[in-house]
Amino acid sequence: MNIDFGGVVKEYAADTASTILQNNDIHHGLIDLGGDIAVIGPHPDGSPWGIGVCHPNQPETDIAVVRLIKGGLASSGNYERYFEIGGVRYGHILNPKTGWPVQGVSAVSVVAPQCLVAGSLATVSMLHEGEDILNGADVPYLLLDSKTNPIGCKDFHLTPSLQKNTSQKEVA
Repeated sequence: MNIDFGGVVKEYAADTASTILQNNDIHHGLIDLGGDIAVIGPHPDGSPWGIGVCHPNQPETDIAVVRLIKGGLASSGNYERYFEIGGVRYGHILNPKTGWPVQGVSAVSVVAPQCLVAGSLATVSMLHEGEDILNGADVPYLLLDSKTNPIGCKDFHLTPSLQKNTSQKEVA
């Protein structure tokens, strides 16, 4: 058995780089480590960064946008490390109760004060296949089902193509 810290290293590194830059009087920017993003303040004019969230099955297409001036954004899902058998996708995130890959959720994106917290919440919410943890943490999020339809969304702006396919809760 192995312990793999790959699930938290990028987020921790993004947060650490952000702290180092801020301690050296850098007040505006983004640190993107493989899609896990730490935000260092707004644009110089004070406006938020518009960060696109890629569609799990069409990486060249944004499925949503979130506007940030600080904190971290991280995503977790079954769309980068997976295999398919008989039309069923088996991702790398395993349900610890069953030992099988999570099936009810395809992707989760979360915003939190630190990228490490966002990444941890994204993965844990995939494991629990629902919104309870995210609502309890009171963080912005986008949670997609196995067919990439929104299960829940808070403070993410869905793209028009995704809005047509859902009767989701209103997003800010």
